[in-house]
Amino acid sequence: MSLDVDRICVVVGRTRHKMVAIELQEAVKRGAKFIELRLDFLARAVDYKRLMAHKACPLVATVRRTADGGRWPGTEEQRQMVIRQAIVSGYFEWVDLETDVADTIRRFGKVKRIVSYHNFQEVPEDLGEIYEKMCNQDADVVKIAVMAQSPIDNLRILKLLERAPKPTVAHCMGDLGFPSRILALKYGAPFIYAAFNKDRGIAPGLPSMEDLRAIYPIDRINRETKVYAVLGDPIAQSYSPQLHNALFQKLNMDAVYVPMRVPRAQLQATLNAMESLPIHGYSVTIPHKETVATLAQEVSPMVAQTAAANTLVRRDNGFFADNTDAPAAVESIRSVAPKQADGTAYEFQGKAVVLLGSGGVARAIAHALKREGVNLTIAARNHAAALKLAEEVGAKAIDWQVRHNGSYDILVNCTPIGMFPNMNDSPTHPSYFRENTIVFDTVYNPENTLFLKTARERGCIVVSGLEMFVRQAGLQFQAFTGQEPPLEELRQLLRRAISPVTHHAATQAEGEGEGEGESEPTEGDE
Repeated sequence: MSLDVDRICVVVGRTRHKMVAIELQEAVKRGAKFIELRLDFLARAVDYKRLMAHKACPLVATVRRTADGGRWPGTEEQRQMVIRQAIVSGYFEWVDLETDVADTIRRFGKVKRIVSYHNFQEVPEDLGEIYEKMCNQDADVVKIAVMAQSPIDNLRILKLLERAPKPTVAHCMGDLGFPSRILALKYGAPFIYAAFNKDRGIAPGLPSMEDLRAIYPIDRINRETKVYAVLGDPIAQSYSPQLHNALFQKLNMDAVYVPMRVPRAQLQATLNAMESLPIHGYSVTIPHKETVATLAQEVSPMVAQTAAANTLVRRDNGFFADNTDAPAAVESIRSVAPKQADGTAYEFQGKAVVLLGSGGVARAIAHALKREGVNLTIAARNHAAALKLAEEVGAKAIDWQVRHNGSYDILVNCTPIGMFPNMNDSPTHPSYFRENTIVFDTVYNPENTLFLKTARERGCIVVSGLEMFVRQAGLQFQAFTGQEPPLEELRQLLRRAISPVTHHAATQAEGEGEGEGESEPTEGDE
């Protein structure tokens, strides 16, 4: 049987008929072609005629109990009456029926049936038996939504989809389960769910339709699609999916890149389990950079030196680990540094560099700059960590309280001070900036931090963390695919992702000398 539905089922749920009607119209205007109408959200009895005056695409009628994540306030008898009314109303092409009532409410007319199971606590051990029973309940589509307790739960759901005997929509809820929502399409799910308004709190981890369409190649994902991911904890703030998926689409590559929240203690087990997908490459962020360096079968010289990696690439003999933070930082500084008198590139050798911070990003940059021959001084709020890093790279460590003493040619902020939402903070006093020196901030959100604003006003040459982030992402993409990334396009993509309003203002002000740049979210130096 052909389902003939869009790959995104957009969920609309509001308490007032007026707002439901508005959202139905707006959802279609924004591209929705298949909508689930959550009748359990309505505060009053359903007025079908009032709602369906705005019908413009196939609709699913759902009346969800509180035990299944819904808001139905009445009795079960009343709920089932509303479901039957929806079925016979003639307004809905689909109805959602929980597995325990699907045998009671029989098929009627041409209305297709989604038989569903929801578990907001776990992925039950007997999920296979539950699913087998559901497949025998006269379903046009079987739906399973369960709560992930570990990243490996995603794999359980995807394997169930891979063997599905009939059309099945299955995913894990919660932030740990997000990859399954996207990758379900790779394993044969006819559609996935998205919220029209994700602020409604419809289901844990449910993305918005606009985010799905803007970030992921929803209509192109298939069995042959290669999978890449970014690992971290937390991971929701990552902009890597926007960048990598945009590049895949631009270069017409059959690939998708997803965020994976992986708690520290579950990293190795997750990497081992995901071998069966497989995942062809990972970007790695906090807190996993040091651990992945020990788990790879082969490492780059920079990883061997720093004992930290931000990139894993699948090879025939296992994973190859690299660190693109380090070269990205050096090239970011070089991109704004003045050339020498003879026209050759900026020479780092012998330059005085003050580096603020001692976390993972600081470590990579410290090693990279020392390899360039600079005289490095490190100051961090955690003085013991600064001493350790200084000893490791052959630098000098000073106390945080005296960081303003002495001179420098290059000043680098590797702390999160000034990062959104604390945008009125700066790691240094304005008097510390020296005209014509180079000031580099690894924070990229906002791009123009108070640290950089003040440095620019004092006549410094500035480069922001955006430049570093773009360059390290570009190097990762090249390692994943062998393709040269368009860096300028990546810069514009990241600016739009961080803030459409800020991006518009920056575009209007081009030519005013605004510095550009980026970096990964910095690891704290505490």
